[in-house]
This record gives sequence, C-alpha cells and structure tokens, in this order.
Amino acid sequence: MKAIIIDDERLARQELKSMLAAFDEIEVVAECNNADTALKAIKEHNPDLLFLDIQMPGKNGFDLLQDIPELPQVVFVSAYDDYAIRAFDVNALDYLLKPVQPQRLAEAIKKILSKEPQEAALEEVKGAVTVLDEHDQVFVKDGERCWFVKLSEIRLFESEGNYVRVYFEKNRPLILRSLNYLDERLNQKTFFRASRKHIINLKWVESIENWFNGGLMVQIKGGEKVEISRRQAAKFKDMMSL
Repeated sequence: MKAIIIDDERLARQELKSMLAAFDEIEVVAECNNADTALKAIKEHNPDLLFLDIQMPGKNGFDLLQDIPELPQVVFVSAYDDYAIRAFDVNALDYLLKPVQPQRLAEAIKKILSKEPQEAALEEVKGAVTVLDEHDQVFVKDGERCWFVKLSEIRLFESEGNYVRVYFEKNRPLILRSLNYLDERLNQKTFFRASRKHIINLKWVESIENWFNGGLMVQIKGGEKVEISRRQAAKFKDMMSL
C-alpha cells in the first residue's frame, strides 16, 4: 500500500516514517511539507493512503482534500483534537494525535488493512448514530446562509464529491457530508438510496417509469428527475410492492 506523509514539520515526518517502517504492508513513496507539493506528489504516485497534518502554512489539510479529484484513504495526524469530528465528516479512516503513540498507530494500520468502515470510526468519536425521522429538523449551513429545515421538506440529496447538495423549496445548499453518512442517519422507510449519487424522499415521488437496463426513472415533485440504478430498482420494487 503506497502512502504519502504530508506535514510541514520535518521531524514529525521523519518520526512517522520511522514508525511506519515496522509495517511491511505500508510503503512511504513521498514526503511533503505543504499542500501544493502534496498535490503534485499525489498526481505522480497515485497513493492508496495519506497521513495528513491539518495545520500547515498556506492551504491546510482540509483545503488539500478539496483539490483531489479521487481521494485515497486518509489518516489525519494532528497536535490538536479540535478537528476530529470534521475529519470524519470527510471520510477519514482515523485521527491520530501527536506525538503519535506506536500502539495507536498500530491500531490505525490494522483498521486500514482490514478496510474497517469509516462509520465505525465515526461512532467511536461521536457515539452511536441516531437515525433521524422525517419529522426531525436539521441545521443546514452553506457559507454565510443557514436554515433550520424539517427532513420532510427535503426531497433530494445529491452527492457532489466530498459534499452533498440538499434540495428543499428553491434552495440548493452544499453541506460537507458524504452520502454514505446520510444514508446511515436517515430513516430508510422515507429516504431511499436510489444510486451512488442520490437519496430521494419517497413522499416527494410524483411518478415512476421503466428505464434503460432494468433501472427506473423517478420524477420528483419540484422538477428533478432521478435514475434508480438496476440494482436498487429491484430493492425499490420489493419495498414498495404489496
């Protein structure tokens, strides 16, 4: 597994690289001291894993992730625990505090190699995930604009990279969440995972028609059309049939 260490502190990079030498499965292919050089190294080496500091001169670790089209697995390594929740919001596999302890690093490597789901790591930090019902209200923030909206009023969630676009009324804010995270939190009796890109509110479905390759095309009240993949179409038919 190819890894890149990104940290503006030379000694921190050296120490982590030395500790990683104990794991034959991990090959450190590059070290970078800022986001710009890291982006070049990522394009060159196409790594499987990033060990990423957050606070660096210029762009920070979160800024860097927004510039990467296809994210590898990410382990944050930081001297501060303030960013832990936000780190898991961008699907980080783990969050290591400096100075990194050998036992804690070994746990992270085990998690990486076993491909433990990100949601399990999230629960370690945030506690058990609470499933939200359609009557619950959620806080939505996009830049300087904020809303407190009932889930029943949200008709569609659409994945856009590391963000999700939320459709309600005439609003289309982007939130820093993954669609997988939302799928875990939303009541599946109301919200259906139509594809890798969309979650729809079933109560906003206006019409359904057969589509190519065994899929379905759903018309949402509000104007949007969403394709249900062939695999999910079978699940949809089973769930909605008498």
